[in-house]
Amino acid sequence: MFILRSVVGKLWLTIIGLVGVVLLILGFFLVNYLENYFSQAKDQQESLRAMASKFSAEATQHMYNEQFYELSNELLSFQDARLLVVNLEGKEMIIPDTPGSTLIDFHVSDFFTQAELQEVYSGKTLKKTVNSATKRFGSGTEYLVVAVPLYNLQGVPAGATLVYQSLQSLEATQNYMLKLFVYVSIVGFLMTTSFAFFLFSRITRPLQQLKKAADFITMGEYGTRVPITSKDEIGELAKTFNHMGEKMQDSINALSEEKEHLSSILRSMTDAVITVDSNGSVMLSNPQGEKIVEEWSVIEWDDADGEPPRYPKPDPSLGDWGLTSYRNPYLTPIPVPLIPLFEAVVESSSECATKLHVQNSVWSVAMTPLYSSQDHVRGAVAVLRNVTEEERLDKLRKDFVANVSHELRTPISMLQGYSEALLDDIPTTPEERVELVQVIHDESLRMGRLVGDLLDLARMEAGQIELSLREVELDSLMRRMHRKFSVLAKDRGILLSAELPEEPLILQRADEDRLEQVFTNLLDNAFRHTAAGARIALTAQSAVYKDRPSIRVDISDEGKGIPADDLPYIFERFYKADKARTRGTTGGTGLGLAIVKNIIDAHNGSVTVHSVLGQGTTFTIYLPSEAG
Repeated sequence: MFILRSVVGKLWLTIIGLVGVVLLILGFFLVNYLENYFSQAKDQQESLRAMASKFSAEATQHMYNEQFYELSNELLSFQDARLLVVNLEGKEMIIPDTPGSTLIDFHVSDFFTQAELQEVYSGKTLKKTVNSATKRFGSGTEYLVVAVPLYNLQGVPAGATLVYQSLQSLEATQNYMLKLFVYVSIVGFLMTTSFAFFLFSRITRPLQQLKKAADFITMGEYGTRVPITSKDEIGELAKTFNHMGEKMQDSINALSEEKEHLSSILRSMTDAVITVDSNGSVMLSNPQGEKIVEEWSVIEWDDADGEPPRYPKPDPSLGDWGLTSYRNPYLTPIPVPLIPLFEAVVESSSECATKLHVQNSVWSVAMTPLYSSQDHVRGAVAVLRNVTEEERLDKLRKDFVANVSHELRTPISMLQGYSEALLDDIPTTPEERVELVQVIHDESLRMGRLVGDLLDLARMEAGQIELSLREVELDSLMRRMHRKFSVLAKDRGILLSAELPEEPLILQRADEDRLEQVFTNLLDNAFRHTAAGARIALTAQSAVYKDRPSIRVDISDEGKGIPADDLPYIFERFYKADKARTRGTTGGTGLGLAIVKNIIDAHNGSVTVHSVLGQGTTFTIYLPSEAG
């Protein structure tokens, strides 16, 4: 019942119980009192009989003395009693008139009949209870009357002596006490109920307001306050509650600010952050982390046994559902490449870091365990950074150092060796001296070209390439390049051709010297790898590249070609399809194609290569003809 769950109801029932106990105790004592009272009433009959006998004996001495009777009635009036004397004819010898008395003035005929009086005259004592309501009087008071015989001085019966006294009946007393008990119970119930409603207004209502305010706070309305209506404990409780609400609101605001601050930091981070719970489910991630989870989730992964990993881990305590909980569509599983690292972090409860190779990317991963309040690992936080470019640059750096060291070692060794030969006068003829000096000169030129190419490439990759942009007639440049290499082609027995359109090919903004450097490097490569009797062709024509008017230039040869495995890397620094390191003084530095690509990219163009091993190679260049 609701009343048993409320404070006022419990107080009301408690007070009702207390009042009931008090009334029961009062009733117990009243019953004992009534029993004692009516037991005393029986003793009163004997006392009244003895008193009547005593007065009858005294009346024998003062039978005709009216003053004796008056004094006797005056004394008996103090005990609500009265004396009557009657002779043998039934005539009363004294008149019952006592001024100021509350007793009713009875006559002998109101108590006994003539037949009963005859029994008294014969020496018998009679006791009788008379209710005045049955007589000529209107009240309902009962009276106890005792009649004893009256003797004269000679011992002969001369009449009877009657003494009567008021006596309240047991039933009347019980009814009175029952009514009193009922009245007291009703008053106690009404007072208790009134007190309960008073408590409701003073205690329960403020408590209900506190409960309602607490419900609002649990729903997120932290600004809820309760009115302070008193200065007692309830008022202090309301004041403390409001203070708690203010502190909680301040704490929630501070937490919200910290959360927003942390969210802003996570969103602005270029690194991916992924938070995983102890079962291997992704709980939180920033946009970069979400992207990684989405991309890696579509990749087909197999573990060492050829079966997909089971994450999140099943919970055996959940029965059949626990065995299949990893299939829950509402849980995002941890990316498969992170599983070994996650297991290591959970097992060791310490931070772990590694590098992951996922398809063509390299990721640096640092994972830290998350602890609960009981120092139990409840998950982990992984920070992922794409270090593919760093790895590539590091590899290029290492290759660059190795290649530069190799490229410089050969000419330096030759310079050192031939110069020592000259110092030691090893050459015996002038011709031998001239030959050694020529070798030293050629190697110094080779070192100069290498250092020059390195400086150019460094400036280009640093974005410091300086272009002298102006209008360039590309067809004229191509014809000049054809004339420039015609002598070399004739010396080597190679057929060099140029196929150009009759209409001019104009580049509105281009650096002619840099373009000449591009064509020179490409033609050097073509002549270096083309045998005598083969053909090298230059072609140019108008085209469209990326929806823009452009000019397409093709430089093709019929040389030995480039292996397919080497094609993706030929534009990198020092990369050489020909792995032989000793290629003579005419060998390239490995920087020409890297310079070509940087110059073309600076012109917003593109350069691609197509090659078939043993058949030849074609470099295709697209240059925008209009200024962009």
